[in-house]
Amino acid sequence: MKKNELTDKNYAKVSKGFYAALVISVAMVGAACLFAHKQGDKLSQKPNSPVVQDAQVNKPVTDIPKATAPAQRATAPAVTAPVFNDEPQITIPAAEITVDAAVPEEHGFAEQPEAPAAAVDNMSSAAAPLSDMSNVLSPFSSGELVKNETTGTWQTHNGTDIAAEVGADVFAAENGEVASVTNDPLWGVSVLIDHKNGFTTRYCGLGADLAVQQGDTVDCGAVIGAVGETADIESSMPPHLHIEVTHNGKFIDPMTVLGSQ
Repeated sequence: MKKNELTDKNYAKVSKGFYAALVISVAMVGAACLFAHKQGDKLSQKPNSPVVQDAQVNKPVTDIPKATAPAQRATAPAVTAPVFNDEPQITIPAAEITVDAAVPEEHGFAEQPEAPAAAVDNMSSAAAPLSDMSNVLSPFSSGELVKNETTGTWQTHNGTDIAAEVGADVFAAENGEVASVTNDPLWGVSVLIDHKNGFTTRYCGLGADLAVQQGDTVDCGAVIGAVGETADIESSMPPHLHIEVTHNGKFIDPMTVLGSQ
């Protein structure tokens, strides 16, 4: 009897342990299923993390948001044919169209004058503009392009440069009227005399103190000013007078009418 009682007691203990382990196992399995279900819900939600957005392949590089407008709004607008009417078109006669053929100074070329006119002898009594005309630094170029020593550009030289000391008197080449007195940005203080016979003389690079003003009547050989250093376009050269002569609006070589005086 004692042996059977011990066996029954042991069996009861084993049975209780089995059922306890079974209950614990079921509880653990249930907890695991509940945890897995919650994790599945989290994974099924759309992520809002900017890190995930940055990993998108189709994200624009410029961060400009994609257009939300309907696709048909992105199509090119319809091209309408031009409307023509029967009104006559305005045309400009060819004779009224002018083209400026001058070459810009910034490219190193000055406007080329027309071919110089032949010198005439009605300036034969003209006086020399300087007391010494022997030292010509740069002659008249007769419409040819020559290199400017100061600017390094190629341009026409429409006058003659005659060396002289600063302050040397400059004389009117012939009787006439002072047509203009200017301070030219390139040629400095300049005096233009109209000799009323088709000729003009222009004296450039003078000093600021002049003996004449616009509108004055001058006699042949009268002092009009003095040699200066105001012509920036020829500032690299020694002091000199730049003189220009025109006949009926055309540049001619000053030395043909003034050089022998």
